[in-house]
Amino acid sequence: MSEGAWAGGSFGERGRCVLAPNPNIMTLDGTNSWVLREPGGRRSVVVDPGPSDPGHLAALAEAAGGRGNVGAVLLTHHHADHSEAAREFAEAVGCGVRALDPGYRLGSEGLADGDVVEVDGLEVHVVGTPGHTADSLSFVLPADRVVLTGDTVLGRGTTVVAHPDGQLGAYLDSLDRLHALAEREEATAVWPGHGPVISDALTALTYYRDHRQARLDQVQAALGQLEDEALSEEDLPRRVVEVVYADVDPVLWGAAELSVRAQLAYLRGR
Repeated sequence: MSEGAWAGGSFGERGRCVLAPNPNIMTLDGTNSWVLREPGGRRSVVVDPGPSDPGHLAALAEAAGGRGNVGAVLLTHHHADHSEAAREFAEAVGCGVRALDPGYRLGSEGLADGDVVEVDGLEVHVVGTPGHTADSLSFVLPADRVVLTGDTVLGRGTTVVAHPDGQLGAYLDSLDRLHALAEREEATAVWPGHGPVISDALTALTYYRDHRQARLDQVQAALGQLEDEALSEEDLPRRVVEVVYADVDPVLWGAAELSVRAQLAYLRGR
């Protein structure tokens, strides 16, 4: 995984990241808003406009070419740090918002697994990657052999499975799907929703799969340790967090508890 400060910038032949000024412990350096454009093309595609911050939206509009030069806004998922400004930005530049969840669309066009979005020669292939949330999507740029993963894969650290909307089984399946894309070299790099670009998609996705399995093993071991405490169903997840995430800053335990709840639901369903 990449380390150090991240400020966005241009990547490949078709990508530019405009970093939103919303850094925190969950968003890392801030939300990555992506502008995608085919070389020589007039119109662009914008992925995840991010928060409703006037300075950010002005910078994003400038990078995307301004009003009349944006073919579509695409959303990787509904979380506010990615979607809050989608409608506002789309209305300002004169385009629609396409998303899996109809509640976040502007216009009649949605997004679904297998869709191909074409704008002035640019091709964006939609890959359903639920797990972080039920509506999570990833976007493959075949010409650059990269995948935009939203919060499914981050540029630093690992993501939260946001239970109950997020489901671990679905997330593991999504990691397998992305891993297969990387193995076939259809996606050799990751352009994430937070944190720096990952130049080696296969290594990152292997790490993500291994990490999830290791955490699952740790949760199973913790359940054995806690058997004698007669914990309620409501109290159990926090106690598991205290055991499994003892070496993690407690400020992150709230997020960790969401993932533990997803892990417990997954184990109960196996």
